Amino acid sequence: MAHWDLSALLNAADPRAPAAEQHLWLVRWLQWLRSPGPVSAGESPAEAADPSTPWPIRRLRLFIDVAERHDEHRQRVSGLWRAVFSRLDATGLLADFGFAPRHGFVSEFAERLRLASLPGTPQTTDLGALFPQLFTGPDDAAWIAAIDDATVSRLLALVLPEATPGEEAWRGPMVESIQLLASQIRASGLSGPMRLRMDQARLADRPFHQVVQAAEALRAGHRSGDDGPARLQQAAYLRAVLDACRDAAASVRDHLDEHGVSVDLVFQVEQLAERGERIDALLACLVSDLAATASVEPQAAEAGARHGAAEMRHLVVGLVRCTTERRSLSGLFRRHYALLARKVTERSAETGEHYITRNRTEYRAMLVQAGGGGAVIGFTALAKFALGAIAMSAFWSGFAAGANYAASFVLIYLLHWAVATKQPAMTAPAMAAKLENVADDAAVEGFVDEVANLLRSQVAGIVGNLGGVIPVVLLAQGLAWWVLGAPLVGEKSAHYVLHSLHLLGPTLLFAAFTGVLLFASSLIAGWVENWFVFHRLDSAIAWNPRIRDRLGPQRAARWAAWWRQHISGLAANISLGFMLGVVPALGAFFGLPVEVRHVTLAMGQLAAALGALGPDLLKQPDFWWCLAAVPLVGVLNLSVSFWLAFKLALASRGLRVTDRGRLYAALRRRWRTAPLSFLLPPAEPRPPA
Repeated sequence: MAHWDLSALLNAADPRAPAAEQHLWLVRWLQWLRSPGPVSAGESPAEAADPSTPWPIRRLRLFIDVAERHDEHRQRVSGLWRAVFSRLDATGLLADFGFAPRHGFVSEFAERLRLASLPGTPQTTDLGALFPQLFTGPDDAAWIAAIDDATVSRLLALVLPEATPGEEAWRGPMVESIQLLASQIRASGLSGPMRLRMDQARLADRPFHQVVQAAEALRAGHRSGDDGPARLQQAAYLRAVLDACRDAAASVRDHLDEHGVSVDLVFQVEQLAERGERIDALLACLVSDLAATASVEPQAAEAGARHGAAEMRHLVVGLVRCTTERRSLSGLFRRHYALLARKVTERSAETGEHYITRNRTEYRAMLVQAGGGGAVIGFTALAKFALGAIAMSAFWSGFAAGANYAASFVLIYLLHWAVATKQPAMTAPAMAAKLENVADDAAVEGFVDEVANLLRSQVAGIVGNLGGVIPVVLLAQGLAWWVLGAPLVGEKSAHYVLHSLHLLGPTLLFAAFTGVLLFASSLIAGWVENWFVFHRLDSAIAWNPRIRDRLGPQRAARWAAWWRQHISGLAANISLGFMLGVVPALGAFFGLPVEVRHVTLAMGQLAAALGALGPDLLKQPDFWWCLAAVPLVGVLNLSVSFWLAFKLALASRGLRVTDRGRLYAALRRRWRTAPLSFLLPPAEPRPPA
């Protein structure tokens, strides 16, 4: 309602209007404050206004000036506000607003989706429901935080001119809200999943039982009219108990490796901490209030009143920011998935360390392991052609291809061989961990060393995979020519390969999409391992009576340890295999022409085409276009999956690479001085004679 001028706004304030119209007047008043630019024609800003002051504050000062100079306007505005605040339930704002009604991430997501999609109504008796309709601007918290204490005090005097700091109008709803928040903290802290994961030493003094008792004591002191010092002592006791509750809740994070983590549990921890912060803000208002009323010195009382205005402003700013947060679905995911993402990436980092080679012995071992993996994928590529010759529907054809890939990847994993494209998503979290302490030149050089180790490992993996897949496929095609008089992969399939892998087609786009699937498989692996730990399945395998009776105690213990060690690897390989096969089929069902391009499988298919069409294929340009695409497919497979995993690892750790320039400079310096260090491992020191 930016077209409203101040006179119309003041004249529209009616203490006898229906409740909904009074609430709508508040909405329009705040819209007028937020209106950009100078005040309306015929009005001028306050003479003492600082030009750098935000326009909402200058308009607020003008509003107060006009209301204070004209008794009729002051009475209308004050009467309207008194009618509004006497009718609305303030505890809905102070105790409930910003918190999930149930302890669950999914329920909070559904609630935010409802708030984002359905309009609100000012016809309500809940101040918590009206508040988000009042503060809808993205900059509301910023300009409210910039209001000076004197303006806040003048506004409060205009809103409730007959109220004093010691009256029920100020303290009653705050004390009641503190008691409600304390009860919710106790319920959350004593829930089963939280108790299981808290440090038992921090629960020895029963803080979650004491917090309700402390809040009740504060409420009883308020009702009985205790003097200021007594209530200050009650507030200090409640703060001490709150600190103990927060410390106990924070200890949950220290036990997540042992017990696993769920999104709902992380959400409960965050909600408990935020309720404690809300109690702190309410206590700050009450304590400053008491300090002002308990003081005999006029100057001290005035200072206490200014302090109370500051604390009230801080409380309102926090509530306005909470309004903005509750409108954000992405913010909910970002906050409450951060810890789960960190646990997923930490488990991937532990696995990723095994994929990084740091000396020639490990480098040669990686070549051998990757060669074995490439040999298996060679048979996988031939099996893919065989499955494609069977007339199946699109879904079952994709499912069969996925099962083929998954079986091959699991076999490679169990034989302790390697697939090069599985490395980046696992090694990225390990690389992100190196950035936590990048603060000096030695740490920067250590990071550069790790980058060189990683690139060498990737090169070794790809060279080994390609060196294993090419001879296997060519040998199989040659044996088929010799024994059967025809290749395993015929000319029709060979021409299809030359068409689908051509560099000038969508090959590179599909290769990048395959990198996304590679990253997704690492996420699934971390999530499955966390789920395995959270539900204590290793303990169930080792100690469940039925399993022990069937397998015996020793075998059950071995199976439990085996599954705990390999659950992540199995999940990663199985999920990747089925995604490579099924996702293109599902994409075709929805009209999305997506395919996968995996560097080792692509090289195996190209070798099969060469085995089917013979050496004359080397004279055709299409073959060389496809061959030129293979290394680019490998680069995109590796870089996309690594980049996504690296970004997630940084975000989950809350890291911001502020020294990018130093890191880039160090990498360029290493590339100029020792370029071969990115491709070949350093020479191992000779043992002393």
